[in-house]
Amino acid sequence: MDHAADAHRTDLMTITRFVLNEQSKYPESRGDFTILLSHIVLGCKFVCTAVNKAGLAKLLGLAGETNVQGEDQKKLDVLSNEVFIKALVSSGRTCVLVSEEDEEATFVEPAKRGKYCVVFDPLDGSSNIDCGVSIGTIFGIYMMKDAHEPTLDDVLQPGKNMLAAGYCMYGSSCTLVLSTGKGVNGFTLDPSLGEFILTHPDIKIPKKGKIYSVNEGNAKNWDGPTSKYVENCKFPKDGSSPKSLRYIGSMVADVHRTLLYGGIFLYPADKKSPNGKLRVLYEVFPMSFLMEQAGGQAFTGKQRALDLVPKKIHDRAPIFLGSYDDVEEIKRLYAAEEKN
Repeated sequence: MDHAADAHRTDLMTITRFVLNEQSKYPESRGDFTILLSHIVLGCKFVCTAVNKAGLAKLLGLAGETNVQGEDQKKLDVLSNEVFIKALVSSGRTCVLVSEEDEEATFVEPAKRGKYCVVFDPLDGSSNIDCGVSIGTIFGIYMMKDAHEPTLDDVLQPGKNMLAAGYCMYGSSCTLVLSTGKGVNGFTLDPSLGEFILTHPDIKIPKKGKIYSVNEGNAKNWDGPTSKYVENCKFPKDGSSPKSLRYIGSMVADVHRTLLYGGIFLYPADKKSPNGKLRVLYEVFPMSFLMEQAGGQAFTGKQRALDLVPKKIHDRAPIFLGSYDDVEEIKRLYAAEEKN
C-alpha cells in the first residue's frame, strides 16, 4: 500500500471543507447555509447514483404522468424530485420550495421550517436520459424577506437577490458548479471517496468565445436580432473565423461548456414561444447568476436577466448568456432594432 499517496488524498479541498472555510469568514454565521448546502450535495450524490444505474434499474421510460409543463415525466424525474424535496425539507433550513415538476410551491411545515427558499429543476434535460447524454440538476437559493409566514413573494424576487446558485451535471463525470456570490467554483465527484473535490477553482469565462449554442431548428421563427447574430457567427463580416455551433439540448451541459470554453448560449423568444421557453426561477436565474459571477453576461433581449421580476413560479423568459463581448454584440443588435 502507498501510505504517502493515501495521506495526500486526505488533504483534498472537498466541497464541505470549502463551504466551511467560506463560513468561517462570517463570525456571525450559525452554519444554517452550510447545512442547507450539504443537503443539496447529498441530493446530487443520490441522483447521480440513480442516473448511473437508470438503465439497470428500469428507471428509464415514462412514469405515465405529465408534469405542469405538459412534458411526459420520466421515472427518473419523479425520483429526483422526491429526493430533493425530502433532502431540502429534512435540512430544517427551508421554508418554500419551487420545483419544475410541481405545479404548486411546497411550503415546509412550521416544525421543520428555516429561512431559505430553494428553487430547482431536479432533472434538467431529462428527454436525453435514454440516449446517455449529460443531464443535470439546477438550483437557486433565496433568503426569506423577513420573519413572517412564508408566501410566494419570498421566491418571486429578481434573480439579483439570490444568495447562491449552482448546478450538478451528471455526465462523463459528476460535476457540481456553485457560486455563493463570490465567484464560481467547480467540484468533481470522486466515486472512490464519495466526495466532491475542488477541481475548477475560481472559474472565469473567456471575454469572447468561439462557440455559439442554439437550436437552429427554430430559425424560421426567430426575430431579426437573433437571426442577424447567428448569421454573423457563421459569416463574420470583420474577416474573423466563423464560430463553431455546439448544441446538446441539455441546458446544464450547454451552459457548462459555455462557462469553461466561452461563447454564447441562446434560447431566444420566437413566434412559437413569444415569452421564451426556459423557466425564469430555476433555469434562467441560476445560470445567469453563475455567468455574471464568472465575468460573463446574461440578457433577455430587453434587459439584464437578473433584473427580471417573475410574476408566477413557472414564468418563462428568453435568454442570451455567455462571454461578455458576445452578449454585448447581441445587446447592440437589439438596441439597433429598437432605434429603427
